[in-house]
Amino acid sequence: MLTDRYELPLSTASSDARNAYVQGCEAKLTMYPGAIEAFDRAIAADPAFALAHTAKAHALLERGEVSTARASMAAANSLTAGLSEREVSHVAFFDLLVRGDTERALGALLAHLNAWPRDTVVLATTAFTNGLIGNSGRAGQKRMLLELLDRLAPSYGDDWWFTAHHGMAYSENGERDVGRQKIDRSLAQNPRNPWAAHARAHLCYEEGDANAACNFLSAWLPTYPRNGALYSHLSWHLALGHLEAGDAAAAFRLFREAFSPDVHSGPPRGKLNDAVSFLWRWELAGHPRNADAWRTLHDFATAVFLSAGLAFSDMHVALAHVVAGSDLVLEARARQIEELARDGRYPSGPLVPAVSRGFAAFERRDFSAVIDALAPIVGDLERIGGSRAQLDLVEFTLLKAFLDADRPDDARRMLRLRGCGSSDLPVAGLAAVH
Repeated sequence: MLTDRYELPLSTASSDARNAYVQGCEAKLTMYPGAIEAFDRAIAADPAFALAHTAKAHALLERGEVSTARASMAAANSLTAGLSEREVSHVAFFDLLVRGDTERALGALLAHLNAWPRDTVVLATTAFTNGLIGNSGRAGQKRMLLELLDRLAPSYGDDWWFTAHHGMAYSENGERDVGRQKIDRSLAQNPRNPWAAHARAHLCYEEGDANAACNFLSAWLPTYPRNGALYSHLSWHLALGHLEAGDAAAAFRLFREAFSPDVHSGPPRGKLNDAVSFLWRWELAGHPRNADAWRTLHDFATAVFLSAGLAFSDMHVALAHVVAGSDLVLEARARQIEELARDGRYPSGPLVPAVSRGFAAFERRDFSAVIDALAPIVGDLERIGGSRAQLDLVEFTLLKAFLDADRPDDARRMLRLRGCGSSDLPVAGLAAVH
């Protein structure tokens, strides 16, 4: 029987279908272009190949093409007769994901990986920081992801794809020495792996080494396709490095050329999150507001993110509306979140509304209100989702509020809790409290 790269049997008798499917999975797992096209080739070679339809459905979902994803998933569901137990479970998991039933999908994922730990296409939906576990709204989700990867590690050995994610998880949990060893090992095995490059960028950020981040990413990015899904997000990381190193012109040039919404290579949520985060952090660093860029971003958020649902993106949507002064929209989205939370469909609960109030207070320069909104929840921010670097959007806002409210002792206390890398954070006025 034909197998995938991880030696899992595939229910197709066509070598052409198998080879195209493996190529598609490789592109999908490493965020290289061409995954959907490869899955289409697999389907053309064997129209009854359920896993090719399933993989295509999820790739479409990741691009924000929900209706076509559901059509591909329906095709997969119609082809499950005669599949192996593993493939039936695989299809059922992605069916839950495509239907938006993320809570049941998370339970199905854990059960599936207990039985088939080397099913990387399933694991890939949660192996990264903003995956299924990362967006689950749970307290301790970063530790939960690390513990999952620790359990699965014996099944992967010295696999470069797995090791990159494992190293990133260690870094996100503050275990940087272990993380560095794994990240370096993954890069040595496959220097073209963008997940390892991404993990290295995060490690540099956590260590406060902006120059190392800039040097590494400036050399690595030209090796990765401009239309690769992680290209723009990695450019965001590079821009943060430039901002922290004091090269504001280079940082904003990257925004314009590599990750503003009209040029971003990633999915809609990436276009939103990277641009909103950068523009706000740009201002926190003491640079003037670019009203045109914010207007473009607000138009994008309004057109694409019509209702609340995913906490991490909702936080960025809220900030775009805050800057635009769209108070009525903010209130409507807050009511949506409250309703979802009452129905048990918004597991991070009141955190996004609290962050939204903090942003709104900052916009009107009411720094005491910022502190009242954000200080009580800053320890629970991981429930919103996102990496530590991404959640600094909120922490830096609180830090700046402490500075502007003339509360330097609170700012110093916050810096001590952050630890490594705190001395050069790109927050205007911070030098005065050191």
